[in-house]
Amino acid sequence: MKNLIRGVLVVSVLASTVSLIAQTAQTAPTAQTALTADEIVGKYVAAIGGKDAISHVKSIYTESSLQVMGSENPSTTMIVDGVGYKSETDLNGTKIVTCYTDKGGWSVNPMAGANEPTPMPDDVYNAGKGQVNVGGALYDYAAKGSKVEFMGKDGNNYKIKLTSKENVEAMYLIDSTSFYVTSVTSKGKMQDQDVDINTSFSDYRKTDLGYVIPYGINVDFGQFALSIAVKKVELNKMIDPAVFAMPKPAETPAATPATKQ
Repeated sequence: MKNLIRGVLVVSVLASTVSLIAQTAQTAPTAQTALTADEIVGKYVAAIGGKDAISHVKSIYTESSLQVMGSENPSTTMIVDGVGYKSETDLNGTKIVTCYTDKGGWSVNPMAGANEPTPMPDDVYNAGKGQVNVGGALYDYAAKGSKVEFMGKDGNNYKIKLTSKENVEAMYLIDSTSFYVTSVTSKGKMQDQDVDINTSFSDYRKTDLGYVIPYGINVDFGQFALSIAVKKVELNKMIDPAVFAMPKPAETPAATPATKQ
């Protein structure tokens, strides 16, 4: 059970990551128009408001409810663009923390035996570090060292494969009418086994800045699933970058010398 919950929490944070993709509706291209991967991504960027709108979002704060294994658990997420991403989930009285910065990542997960802040392995960090950027991994992908490929269509969705400079791959489905990202499929770990994780997005709501947030997120591990319902969103809230620093482990009290009898 501990391993299962560990796998769920690690990837759910990545999902909360993935957690906050912003989009708005666009007019669909005609059936005769063939779009390249770069053009599809360009329409995605235009759909989320373009570079001007994205540049005005400096931070994102959300409060959510994470439903897993029949329980409903409060969760908060903080993002400062280009600086850090941090999520905290209270799972039945146990606080789970996951944090990415532009330099590294760390986590606290007592249910996996990590009661103190622990640095992330490189593969986990590389898979989730894109969450520190507003606009998502597709935004300004070339400048980040990533590449995109058009992989055909899946129903009404364009399939776009994103490969990061660390060679981490993710498959995006982008609606050909709205240019919303409807789902992302990526690799993850569960009980030390490689699995495909599919994260789908729904219930998009437009913010005052034109940024559209998916308030519904579902994560499917194949044999297990969880859902995230966003309850509150604040853009450009003041967030102290110090919250992303890994706390020092608590010092173990020195043993009291035995009293001679």
